[in-house]
Amino acid sequence: MGQFKAADTGYEARVRDSFSRQKFMATIGAELLSVEPGEVEILVPHREELCQQHGLFHGGVIGTIADNACGYAAYSLMQPQNSVLTVEYKLNIMSPAKGEALIARAHVVRPGRRVSVCQADIYVVRLDEEKLCATALGTFITLENTSDHSLDSAAA
Repeated sequence: MGQFKAADTGYEARVRDSFSRQKFMATIGAELLSVEPGEVEILVPHREELCQQHGLFHGGVIGTIADNACGYAAYSLMQPQNSVLTVEYKLNIMSPAKGEALIARAHVVRPGRRVSVCQADIYVVRLDEEKLCATALGTFITLENTSDHSLDSAAA
């Protein structure tokens, strides 16, 4: 893709710092693979605790990494004094997520001053092959002059 320019040179460190503070990402073992302006990749290795009763990755895990990858793709283009929150996202699971890992690859479709639209494709990795298992489209709001460390200053 590579069609967008980050608002500040420290975008990657900012995204990685924020990701590292998400305890839920640590809980599911998620790893931030790559960060480019308007693009993010997240990997989640398979663990039984992340599966539903049929042994497939749970839809909640698929949705979580789709949401996070999209949100961080949007965040990578924002001014450093701003933060991001999900407004909504739609997830389509197209095939069973049975494999050794999930990879979410997200990109910004349209950046905006207040609202950005992003898309994520989620792949299941099985026997070193990737298969598209889900896609998501989301809307993300810019929280102007709001620290990524706390929502105490955000308008309710």
